[in-house]
Order: sequence, then C-alpha cells, then structure tokens
Amino acid sequence: MNNMKKHLMLRLLTVVLLATSLGCSKLDEDILDESSSGATTEKAKAEGAIAPVYALLPTLFQHTTYFALQEISTDEAILPYRGGTDWGDNGIYIAMHSHNFGVTDPNIRNTWNTIVQGLSRSISAINDLSLSSDPSAKTFLAEARAMRAYYSMLTLDLFGLVFVKEDPGATSVIIRGDDAVKYIEQEFLAAEPNLEVNVSHGRMSKGAVYGLLARLYLNAAVYRDRYARPIVFRTEDMDKAIENCNKVLALNRYTLAADYFSIFGNNNNPNSEIIFAVDQRPDLNGHNRMAYFSLSGDQFPLPEFPAANGTDGPAITPDYYRTWVNAYAPIDPADADPRFYRQNLGIYSNPADSCVPGANFNINRGILRGQQYGLIRRNGVFLRCANGNFRVGPLFHDTRNRPTLPVNFTEKVDFTVSGSDYFTGYRVSKYEFSRRSSSGRNFGEADIVIVRLADIYMMRAEARLRKGDAAGAALADVNIVRAARTATRPAPALTSLSLDLLYRERGFEFYWEMLRRTDMIRFGKFEDTWTEKTTSDPRKRIFPIPQTAIDGASNIPNYLVQNPGY
Repeated sequence: MNNMKKHLMLRLLTVVLLATSLGCSKLDEDILDESSSGATTEKAKAEGAIAPVYALLPTLFQHTTYFALQEISTDEAILPYRGGTDWGDNGIYIAMHSHNFGVTDPNIRNTWNTIVQGLSRSISAINDLSLSSDPSAKTFLAEARAMRAYYSMLTLDLFGLVFVKEDPGATSVIIRGDDAVKYIEQEFLAAEPNLEVNVSHGRMSKGAVYGLLARLYLNAAVYRDRYARPIVFRTEDMDKAIENCNKVLALNRYTLAADYFSIFGNNNNPNSEIIFAVDQRPDLNGHNRMAYFSLSGDQFPLPEFPAANGTDGPAITPDYYRTWVNAYAPIDPADADPRFYRQNLGIYSNPADSCVPGANFNINRGILRGQQYGLIRRNGVFLRCANGNFRVGPLFHDTRNRPTLPVNFTEKVDFTVSGSDYFTGYRVSKYEFSRRSSSGRNFGEADIVIVRLADIYMMRAEARLRKGDAAGAALADVNIVRAARTATRPAPALTSLSLDLLYRERGFEFYWEMLRRTDMIRFGKFEDTWTEKTTSDPRKRIFPIPQTAIDGASNIPNYLVQNPGY
C-alpha cells in the first residue's frame, strides 16, 4: 500500500460513487428489504446494512450490462441489427462485438455505475456494521468487505483501476496494476476468517472467497500489465491459485452436478455445484433475461405465460460453433457432449408427439440449431389439442408478421443484411425459464452463477498447466469435470492437454456465463480475428471510463484519467 499513497487523493464525485440506497437480498431464510432499515433492533439494523450490498447483483448481471461486456465483445456472442428493426440501438452491439466501443456506450456506462454503486454501498455497510453490537455483525462485516473486494475486482478487470477508501466522507485513492492486485488480495484475506462456510450461495462465504482469490491470482499477470505481449505468469501466482482451489475442495461442501443443465435450472438454489451466485429466488424480484435474451420472438417456453417469449437477441458465432464441430467430428457435438444440447421436446424425434400436457412442456436446452418446435400461438392464445393438451409444432415468425418464414436457426450470422435476419445464428437456451414467477418474461428465479465447482477444477488445471504439468494432474482435473455429467452419457475423457485445448474446454464448460472476455485476454486470444471482428488493438482489453464519469470529475484535474486508446 505504500505506492498507493503516492497517488493523488481526492473525493469521488456523486457521478462516480453513487449514494447508498437500500435494496433487498436474502440471508439464509430471512428476507431482508428496505423495511429492515427502519427497525430498531440491532439485528435488524445489521441486516439492513448488509442487504443493499447484494441487492445490485441482479442489475449488474442483466443482459445489457455485464453480459454485454463479457460476452458480446467476444467470439461467443454476436448481436446484429435484427431484421433492420430490432437491436439497432445506435450500433452499440455491433461496436461492442467488433471492438469499436467508445466512451459514450450506454451499456459500459450502466455497468460502471452499477459496480461503483455497489462499492459505495459496501463502504457504507462496513462503517455501519463496525459499530453494531449484534453478534451477526461480525459475519456481515466480513461479507461487506469481501463484496467490496469483488466489486473492486470487477472494476480492475473491466476498467483497469480500483477505488480505495474507508470513510464514506473521506477521499478516495485510485490505484492500478500491482497495487490493485495486492489491495484486492488483502481485502479478501482480511474478510475470510470471519466468513461462514455453510450459508446460501447467494452470500459471500469462505468457499466464495477462495474461488475468487484463485481467479484473481490466475489473472494477476494480466492485471499488472494490461497490454503485455506475451503475458508472463508468475509461479507464485499459480501456486496461490492452486492453494485456494484446494481450499475450496477441502471444504467438502460442493459437488459437481450429474445433470449439467440443472446448474442453470429454474430451481437451482439448492444446487451443490454453485459456490457463489446472484440469488434470485421469487421474493427477490430476480429477472429472466438470461433465459429469454437469445431465443426467438416466436419461442414461448411457458404454457402459463402466452406473453413470455424470446427477443431474437444474440447468437453464437460460427467461429465458436466450429470449435465444437472440430473437437468431435465426425460425431455431432449434440451426441458427443452433454453440455452442448439437451432435447426435451419429443416431437423432434417423433413427429406424432404433438400434443403435450402443460406440466410436461419444456423447451430444449443448450445450443439450438435448425428448425424450432414449440407452443403455437394464435391471437395471443396457445392452440390446444382435442384432449386439452397444448399443440406443439414447427414455429414460424408470426410475431414478426412473417407467418410463412420458419424459425430455422442457421449457422451463418453476421452484420450483413442476410446475416442479420431474425432466424440467423444458433441460439443459446442455457438458463431455464421461471415457472413460478408472476411474469414469465420479466421475473425469474434461476440464480445466476458467479463461481461454481467446475471452475475450481479448471482453474487448478490451468495453474498446474502453466507450471508445466500437461499430462498429469492438470489433465486429470479437466477429465474430472467431463466425467461428472452422468445424467446422460458424459463427454469422453481427453487424452492430452495444452493451453489451447484447455481454452477450448473452458469454452465448452462456461459458455454464456460471462467469463469469456476475461478468458480470451488471459489466453492471448482477444486480439484474434473472428466473425465481424478484425481489430487487434490490445488497448481494447479494458473498456473506456464512461464520459459521464470523466465529465463529472472534470473540475478535479487529473483525477479520472481516460484509459489509453479512447
């Protein structure tokens, strides 16, 4: 921290760190909301202090904030101007994917604002909880400190800087590089002793901190030198990553899910593979955006909600799809790897299976290709068979007033007119639609994964591989994950391992989970060429500081300095 003191210390303006406001979160089975702040007991006050720290996570993990930055900027996701009418948004998604994003991008701005508001709430909670006499305050204080470290890790990863302050009314320090890595490390380490083990994965726990520390150490070389070519990984960082992965495993609390898609199911809160997640149980006003964002506007996953459809959003790129094909050829990836696809509708293999009870209707999961089948809607109502069951058949673009155009997803998707139609691009149905929310489209219950056990094995494998272990323990870690998905036939074991193969494997395991951009940078792939992206500027490894923040601090010379290249 000595180097930090050399930086100019100035107060963050309101535009940078927004004032603390109350939201809601869940701790164990107690619902914490704004009413907690008005309570008089010390326990209620402590709960009211920590609840707002978690409450911003659903907003952060929406489709147009963190997801857009972490996925649409990569080779996994592309969002064209659909049909020339949808998702144009002044070209921001085209710019994001082609690495032409700028200082006025609203998704970058909204992500920045949400994260720094989370920092502000964490700082306020730390100060309030440090004065509490309630026995729970000690744990809550550690959680607030760990959450501040997590939000700081996000600003470092996305924007290349970290804000540091203790007193909400004091000045803030802006740090970068090695100082920032050390600060986040020390905050996680300081919080860990007072964190609990057996708590909901919606709260910071010992396991969550160990997993996030492993992620920090694995990316530390990138964070120290953002534009390095090549990136030089320190042995001591890899050792610490392995150590923290081992700590997670030693807790004996988490297990790999036999059913891959159960990790992202509607009722995934009890899922034992998840270590840390955005808690979205019904009373927390969660959202369904991860479920509907990629689907067609004529896919209706819920018989209970005839207005709950997809939005014809992002597709996977042909480049990403081909990694699956090339890995398993001549076998179709849907037959080779249970993570690629799960068929839930019988009509795909049995054309006569066209009448389905509502309780049994589930859309297919994973990567969706070709002609899509589903509930048929006419005049806002789903068609039924004579026995009262729901009619299932081939889908057409009725909601787009193109009833003769089939919903037949193609591999091709790009920014040309033909490549931007509503049916272009294979889609992703990874998170399950909520079946119990008050609005099938806008509210959801599936917890959004931040850290899960498979990543612990994969991070340990990577750290071991970067230390030179290619055929031994690193390979074994990857195969542990592949072999675990026994609900169907698991993917065959790998017989060798390299950094390129591990990178490919991470793409298979973690697609659509908002890890891709960080992975691409760490593996030296972010300057590569892929569909509609040709720029190789390493300065795009971090995003610009939003112009609104720069403008807000303009009366303080040299406080917020724009990142190079913007």
